[in-house]
Amino acid sequence: MIPTYVFDTGALVSAERGKERAARFLKLVRLGRARIVVPLPVIAEWWRGKTDAGEEILAATQIVATVEIMKAAGIALARTKNVDARLTVDAIVMATAALLGAVVVTGDADDFEQLSRHFSRVSVLSA
Repeated sequence: MIPTYVFDTGALVSAERGKERAARFLKLVRLGRARIVVPLPVIAEWWRGKTDAGEEILAATQIVATVEIMKAAGIALARTKNVDARLTVDAIVMATAALLGAVVVTGDADDFEQLSRHFSRVSVLSA
């Protein structure tokens, strides 16, 4: 089974900037040794215009958007105390990883601390 990684906005930014760790994930995809999944709302946070790097990243990723993911994210937000609107996309990233049995790759692991209580089986790695 090929490991699946769910990228958040920070991971996409790191990949676009050619940061070494994020670039390694893309290399694994090209070698057929990993799969990168990006929830559709993350694209809206990240995309600021067409670039060669951005197009390459999109070609290497699978974009997902399902009602199940959105429902799971909504439940997590409802159960998280002191929820902030900024957590919405992060909750979608975590729900995606939880439903796919994947690992989250992020530019800022601290952003996911509050949500990790609800998604206790999801691992979070820094990009």
